[in-house]
Amino acid sequence: MRHVLSALVMNQPGVLAHVSGMLASRAFNIDSLAVGATENPRFSRMTFVIQGDDRVLEQVRKQLEKLVNVVRVLDYQNTDMVDRDLMLVKVSTAGVGPNGEENPAARRTEIRELVDVFRGKIVDLSPAHLMVELSGQESKIEAFIDLVRPFGILELVRTGRVALARRGRITEGVEDAPDDADAQAEKAAEIEAAAAPAAA
Repeated sequence: MRHVLSALVMNQPGVLAHVSGMLASRAFNIDSLAVGATENPRFSRMTFVIQGDDRVLEQVRKQLEKLVNVVRVLDYQNTDMVDRDLMLVKVSTAGVGPNGEENPAARRTEIRELVDVFRGKIVDLSPAHLMVELSGQESKIEAFIDLVRPFGILELVRTGRVALARRGRITEGVEDAPDDADAQAEKAAEIEAAAAPAAA
């Protein structure tokens, strides 16, 4: 089963490496990871798509919450949300037509029709290819890939999924939080205090 998690993190160098290193060291199966700025320049947002059952999801969430640079973690399971994926793909316009002749104009027309149906955009073209930008839910992106594969996919890149809950904000209540250093020191002290009785 696939789950979507979102983490609000301090906007500091090394946070992505710290989080991804923790996930890799525990062998969590991450399908995608997208990171970007939020409306508050102090924070960045990470969106994870994770493979696994509810137990795996709970483990990932707890491990993320233990990290000093992580402010808040949201689990989008059973949440009304909007999610999107962005893709750029280069599709070949070279090749042989139905009568054995090279017909790049006909191939361009066919690809353009598919782009229109999927509400994408052609963002670059050359004599040998078209570059298409497409955003939407993962199923839409996958369907488009399947349909253009016979033309020849020269290159493809995707951002990974991003998501927002329809109600509430992940930054709610943290705008007036202490400065980064104070917040990190406080969280580190909480983690150490929680770990102390277990060690005794």
